[in-house]
Order: sequence, then structure tokens, then C-alpha cells
Amino acid sequence: MSAEPNHSSTGYALGIDVGGTFTDVVLAGPAGQESVAKTLSTHGDPTEGIVKGVQNALAAAGVQPGVVVRVVHATTLATNAILEQKGVRVAHIGTRGFRSLLPLGRYARVEEDRFDTFFDPPTSPIPAADCFEVVERLDSAGDVVIPLDESSVRSVASQIRDRGIRSVSIALLHSYANPSHEQRVSEIVREELPAGSTVVTSAEIWPELREYERTTTTLMSAYVGPVMVSYLQRLEQRLRDVGIDARVQVMESGGGVMSADLAGRRAVATIESGPAAGVLAARAAGLSANRPDVISFDMGGTTAKASVVRNGAPAITTEFHVGGKGSFGGRRAGTGVPIKTPAIDLAEVGAGGGSVAWVDQGGALRVGPHSAGSEPGPACYGRDGQEPTVTDANLVLGYLDPIGFAGGTMGLEPEKSAVAIREQIAEPLGVELEAAASAIHEIANATMAAAVRVVTVQRGLDPRSFAVVAFGGAGPMHAARVAEEFDIDTVIVPPSCGVGSAVGLLGTDLSTDRVITRLCHESDIDAAAIDSTFVQLSETAAADLGVDLGADSTRIERSVDVRLAGQAHELTIRISDSGRGQHWDEGSLQALHERFAEKYKEAYGIDGSGPIELVSFRVRVTHVVPKVPLGRRARADAQGQSPSRKRRVWFHEFGEHRETPVYEREGLVGDVPIAGPLVVADGESTIVVPPTWNARIDDEFNVILSRASEEK
Repeated sequence: MSAEPNHSSTGYALGIDVGGTFTDVVLAGPAGQESVAKTLSTHGDPTEGIVKGVQNALAAAGVQPGVVVRVVHATTLATNAILEQKGVRVAHIGTRGFRSLLPLGRYARVEEDRFDTFFDPPTSPIPAADCFEVVERLDSAGDVVIPLDESSVRSVASQIRDRGIRSVSIALLHSYANPSHEQRVSEIVREELPAGSTVVTSAEIWPELREYERTTTTLMSAYVGPVMVSYLQRLEQRLRDVGIDARVQVMESGGGVMSADLAGRRAVATIESGPAAGVLAARAAGLSANRPDVISFDMGGTTAKASVVRNGAPAITTEFHVGGKGSFGGRRAGTGVPIKTPAIDLAEVGAGGGSVAWVDQGGALRVGPHSAGSEPGPACYGRDGQEPTVTDANLVLGYLDPIGFAGGTMGLEPEKSAVAIREQIAEPLGVELEAAASAIHEIANATMAAAVRVVTVQRGLDPRSFAVVAFGGAGPMHAARVAEEFDIDTVIVPPSCGVGSAVGLLGTDLSTDRVITRLCHESDIDAAAIDSTFVQLSETAAADLGVDLGADSTRIERSVDVRLAGQAHELTIRISDSGRGQHWDEGSLQALHERFAEKYKEAYGIDGSGPIELVSFRVRVTHVVPKVPLGRRARADAQGQSPSRKRRVWFHEFGEHRETPVYEREGLVGDVPIAGPLVVADGESTIVVPPTWNARIDDEFNVILSRASEEK
């Protein structure tokens, strides 16, 4: 658990989350949350949508731009650059004999590929012609087998220069054990290439064993780094143009934030930027409702994401795959591009509000993964979208208010939704309009439930002991039905649920991770060497952040990757939450054995006792920054538990539209449960409470949905 955050007594902060459909902005000040804004994302230039949202949020609060002292940003830029192959051209340098490492790649045939007799392997991340090799060789201990031939390096560098390539990744064999060759290659390449070129080494990005993963991680950092640098420079300039001088901080995949400068150097750490912010928001909501074990359920316009928070801490993985294939949000090893950097463990499916419904050649109804996005968007947006989507189905079913959508910034056109669903879904299937819309809604629920299953049941966790925290523009509409799939009896919908990821950004601290591989059998442990390794990692991470290790605002988390002697894969074991004044002593090995055996049993269900090996050492340094208080409460003139109006809403229990009460969330006070079915209208989202559920407001302004008795 992290230390309690400091609160800033002056100044305002902006949280900015750019999604596939909407850009969300939250403005908070000394008295708490001031305003929110949702604008359609502008994919050609994301800064357009950001600036519009920022200006709307400032205007709504009556706040001048100059008082903003912190800007925290979550972006899908790095992910999109990889998936859409829009990074810069990169040359890769490896050890002689390993030039074909990337072109050969690694691929596991999963899902439909297993049955494709004409299967074509995926293309290399970069062309084989842009892969080069230099003469050198280290062994696994880092000892020199073949000295570095600097003339071969200069020859390669000149070839790269002549090909017009200005970004280079360098990953030499076993450089995690000895970075000297990589460092010298980097120096020579920088001398030969024009000023301003990007040169990235694996020793700088992620010096951990496993050559292929270390190489792809380094390559992707060189691939998206220049794109990230250019984007952040443009964003900061656009913000300065409207009067905001605060430097931009960027969410990183593991749950902290980093400066714009560090994000440019380590862009690969921002690949899961947006989803990570949402999980932190879910964690905060769970703790505020006294539920430390929650399932984060984030459904936006393009995708839905699920993750688990246990004992108030999100699950962290040290390897994930970008663009990989798998089942229902799980990504299979051997597919996509492996990235070795800490990231919050989550499953993602192509089921958002903009997911397109369609009838396949076999006459079956499908939903997603293709999304209408923001351009043109669902049919009801009135922006020339012709395909029926989940949002269109929700509008036909009465869950959405056509007038108050996206905080009242845009209206919806129900008749266009009805036409799209009737012509493309209902008539081909031979069913009524409402039945087709209900089927779209339920298929989307089933797809999202599969993502929840990946992070719970497939991880050996019983989801019934968790509460679901629902947020995102579409999440609260579907959360109760998804919870029913697992017999979960509680759903928590936090304040500002429609912009939950942007809210989560404002509760973050500056942090960064460092790792280094140092293989060591337990019988060969050198306490002084372990302490020295952790000190080295801590100092490097602190330098990345520009903070003082001895400051009270600095926290250090130390972990070590451990495996049974002779095994090939390891588990990460945290050994302390603060590195100051802690040293490896006689009791450390015994404590490590106990923690490893416990986690081994949890992961594999069998005994994990026996001699162990220490593989990699990890450090996370966090600088706790002053924050504005968050939260939103009912209006002073709130009138209590009275519906503001009624509208016709469809529930499958009834098989028809029925007049259903609609409550305004801002007007709700007290914690007396209200029996469903009902709808709670939120400024940026809509909460649907089905029959057999009820809703109440807690002291933190969370809407708590609970399963009513089965007899009802």
C-alpha cells in the first residue's frame, strides 16, 4: 500500500485521457473536483481534442489557465503506433550471428491459425535489410569471448546513415550482464549519425535476460520514441498557447507517472498508459467503499478492459504482448510483440459502445471487434455512421438519454439507431427491433464477461468474493449484467464514472522501474553484492526522476525474481516497500523462501519448496507529489430519493418496454436502497439498475448496486 498522498493547497490539476472514441478531461482544484469535459477524440491530431476538452473544462469551472500547476496524461499513442505500424524507421544492431533474430521472430499458432493450412507467419517488426550485426561476443556471465571490433561498428553505422535511418536500437548478446560493448557501440553510432538521431540500448531500457524479449522491447522503444517525443512537444506547445505552462506528465504502464522527458526516452513504458489509469481509479473507489478486493471494469467507446485489485494493490505483470492473439482478451505468449516492462495485468476485448454489430455468413449475430470509433461513430451520432453499434442498441432499449449524452455536449438520434438495427440486424435475423437490440446488448455483456473470466477464473481466483467497480462511458450500463454472470452481488460506480481513467490520473505519483539480471544460486548469495545491486538500481531510477533518494517524499520498493533451481521461469517476489536502511541479512533468505513457496502454491497449486535461484533484481522508485483532493458530492439543493422523470426502458425479464424511473445522480442523498428497475443519470455516463437489483448512495458518493433477494 502506498503512503497517504500529500495535498496541494493551491493550484489546479488536469487529468487527460485520450481514448479511441472520447477524450476525457477532469479539472480539480484546492476544494476538490471542479469540472469534467468529454470531447470526441481527433485521431489525425489528438492535441485538437485535448485542447478543446481542456478549454471546455476550464470554462465550465470559471478557472483561468494560468492556475493549472499539474497536467497528467494517459495516451494510447505508443500502442497505436505499434498496431498501426506508424512508428519511425528503425535499424537494429545485434551480435554477429544473430542478425536474423527479429526476421525469424517467434510465433505460436493459436485460435483459427491452427487450422489454416495456408498459414503465413507474421511479418518481421522491421525488414531484414534494416538488421545489422557487429563483431563481438560475451558469455552469460558477461565475460568477453570476442572483443568488440570497432571497425565493424563504424561500417554498420555508415550503412545506416546512408540508408537515411535516424533511429537505432542496439541489443547485444548477454549485455544485461555486461553493458560495456553496447555502450561503446552506442557512442560510435552517435558519432556517425546526424545530430538529433535516436540511439537506444537494451542496457538502458531493460537489461534483463531472454534475448528475444529484450531485443523487441528495445526495438519498440526506438520505434515509438521519436513519435512520442514529437507528440509531447506539440502537446506542451498547444497547452502553452492557451495559457498552461505546467509540464506534461505521462501515465506509465505500471501505475505511476513519468515526466515528458523520461516518457520520450522510455516510450515503451507508456504502451498500457490509458488502461492503467482506470485500474488505479477502480482501486481508489474500492478502498473508499471499504472493498479492497475489486474487479476493475472499464468500458469505453472502443474496448472494454478488466483487471483485478487484491488487498488494495493491482496485479502487475512484467511481460505483455502488443497486438497478440488469444481468447477473449487474454494474449497468448508467442503472438504479437513481447514487451518486457512492468504493466498492470489486464484483459481487453473489442466490446465498447462503438463496437459494430453484424450478421456473419452463417447467419449468427456478432458484436465487434471492429469499432465505429469517433469518426464516423455510431449511427445515432448523426455523423454519417451507417453501422449499428452497442450504443445504438442501448439507445433503442431506452438505457441512454438522447439529450444528455456525453455530459450534454451532444445529442443522439434514436431514429437512425432504429433504422440501422432494423435493416442490418433485425430483418436478416427475422426478429423484432427490440429483440435484436437486446441481443446486441447481451452479446456485448458475454464478451466482456469473458475478459473478467481471464483475470479471475483463469488466474485461479473466485470472482464471487470481489466487487465490480464500473466506469467508462458505457461501463455502468452493463456492469450489473456482467456481475450476474459470476454471481457477484456488488457493483460500485464511483463519482465521475464516465471519466474514471482521467480521475485516476490525478491520484498518481511520479515513479519509474529499473531491473537488472544477476543469476545467483542460494548457496552463492553475497549479501554485500545484493545490497550494492539494489543501491545501484535505486540511484539510477532516482536519477531518471530527478529526485533525492533520502527525501521523505521518496519511496523505494524492492523485488527479486525467484525460481526453483533448474527451472526456466521465475516469479517476482517483493521483499520490501522501502529500501532505506534495509540490508540483506541472515533472515532474508528464509523470508524469501517462505514468500516464494506461498506464491508458487498460489500460481501453480503445488508445493514450491526446494533450493532456489535469484534471477533478476527490481526496484521501483516513487516520488510522492502534492495532489488536489478528488471527489464530488450531491448538490446543496438535493431533494433526496425522488425520480426526476420516467422513460420507457427494455429489460429482458419483461420482454417489453416499461415506464422506468430515472434519478439524477447529482440529486441523490442518503443511503436508503432504491429497488430496481431504474436508471441513474450521471453527467458523463448512465447507470442501469436491472430488476432484482437495488441502488444506494454511500458517504463517498459512490452508487452501490446490490443484488436483491431472489424471491423478488
